[in-house]
Amino acid sequence: MVSAEDGIDLQRYPIHQPGSAEFNRLLESIHENLERQGCAKLDGFVKPAAARALKEEGDRVACFAHRSFNRVNPYFTSDDEELPPDHPRRRFNERSNAFVPADNFGHESLLRAIYEWPRFTDFIRRSLKEKEGSFYRYDDPLADVIINVVDPGGGFPWHFDTNTYTVTLGIQPAERGGLFQYCPQLRSAESENYDQVAAVMDGDQTKVRSLELQPGDLQIFLGRYSLHQVTAVEGSLPRYVGIFSYANEPGMCGRVERTRQLYGRVLPVHLERDKKRRADALQD
Repeated sequence: MVSAEDGIDLQRYPIHQPGSAEFNRLLESIHENLERQGCAKLDGFVKPAAARALKEEGDRVACFAHRSFNRVNPYFTSDDEELPPDHPRRRFNERSNAFVPADNFGHESLLRAIYEWPRFTDFIRRSLKEKEGSFYRYDDPLADVIINVVDPGGGFPWHFDTNTYTVTLGIQPAERGGLFQYCPQLRSAESENYDQVAAVMDGDQTKVRSLELQPGDLQIFLGRYSLHQVTAVEGSLPRYVGIFSYANEPGMCGRVERTRQLYGRVLPVHLERDKKRRADALQD
């Protein structure tokens, strides 16, 4: 198995040398992109040989993906008939998507090796300007590190993430389509900004940015506050993207309803922590 240290292009991205001039320049570039664009993309973060190994890993586990076809709103909540019919929380769109749950990635997994490498976690923390003690890997046995599989014809409508930070790794792009589109910082911990969310869902492209992840590309963005979607995949190949999740509080995991929607099942830990109070009161 290729280790995280061998798989990441450390010459181009020296994340194992915190404090070095090269490391600091890398962080400065990431900070600038996050502030200016709401997203940072590191092309070729993973070496070509490791990217091919990740693609093979994706092919092996794709059969374990939970595929679902349903209607969801941007918050993965139930309908609320007390709200106006055109309210974003009452706007439901078709979702045909699939996630390979985290418990399919064991100790032999390169994807998990990258996620659990302390140097990688520290690099992501510094990239997001988080202090030690306020940045944690997502403590969810079904969702900490996963692969999103989008089959031809599938996509993912506009939504917000439950976890504060989402870090994605390109594994296999679609032949056509499958664009990641996002609106940086459309809401905050203080405001849902429903009017702007509704405008985007109505077709306003003013704040929409698009990017396509190639094999080995790393992407960092704030998914809890940035509305985002994946456009319909076209062609014969499924789109694979690895997802690494983080949170600002220890012990955070997905709520029961959303976990069941995304992975088709819940574990005892989800039932136990479902009532855990979050630092914000945003809809999930």
